[in-house]
Amino acid sequence: MSGRTMILGLAVAALVVGFAVPILADEALDKAFEALATYDWGNDRGVLKPIDDAVVASHGDAEARKALEGRLAEVLATDAPRAAKDYVCRKLSLVGGEGCVPTVAGLLTNAELSHMARYALERIPCDCAVDAMRDAMGKVKGKLKVGMINSLGVRRDAKATGALIALLKDSDKDVAAAAAAALGKIGSQEAAKALQALPESLAVDDALLACAEQLLADGKKADAMLIYSKLAKSEIKHVKLAATRGMLAATGQK
Repeated sequence: MSGRTMILGLAVAALVVGFAVPILADEALDKAFEALATYDWGNDRGVLKPIDDAVVASHGDAEARKALEGRLAEVLATDAPRAAKDYVCRKLSLVGGEGCVPTVAGLLTNAELSHMARYALERIPCDCAVDAMRDAMGKVKGKLKVGMINSLGVRRDAKATGALIALLKDSDKDVAAAAAAALGKIGSQEAAKALQALPESLAVDDALLACAEQLLADGKKADAMLIYSKLAKSEIKHVKLAATRGMLAATGQK
């Protein structure tokens, strides 16, 4: 074999291998999705590794992420086991976008899957994900409602402020406490006003501290100082200490 022929043969082989790798990768991914359809706790977690790898590889590739998002969301619309849907929600928290929100939102009222649905929606960076949780807040009760409120607090959903203020008087004490905490995280002037109107309690003080911290971070020093100065008179040691530190930070002192 001449040197020229050998070089040509190696080039062809490299070309074939170059095409073979994506094909094999696609086959492995297809098999992983087949396994996901019946995946349950106790099964070999390794069968899902091609999906894990595809999620990592999709970083910075919008087209690949959208394709994965679609395939994952399809699983949520089936009768796949809860473990499979939990897994899907975790992956959608990484690659999910507007396209999967309606499907994920459909799980928010499901007692078993609501938590993981919120886990995904909290991390999907689009307004419609927050809208879905805000809408679901009025459709659930008890622990599911508390969870929805917590998620809206995490996302600092200012549009939920009015509904959260109303929930401060809810007969379910856990719901009322969650609403106060969420308002503290939202940290707006409206939230601060509502919290300051509540009877003093440790939960309210903690919410006010969080609110003041957010107001300070947003450059609203005067509003933050009003809260800190009030809480600095507290007889609860950690509240008084935190408020004093907040006042010093607001005035630029150490």
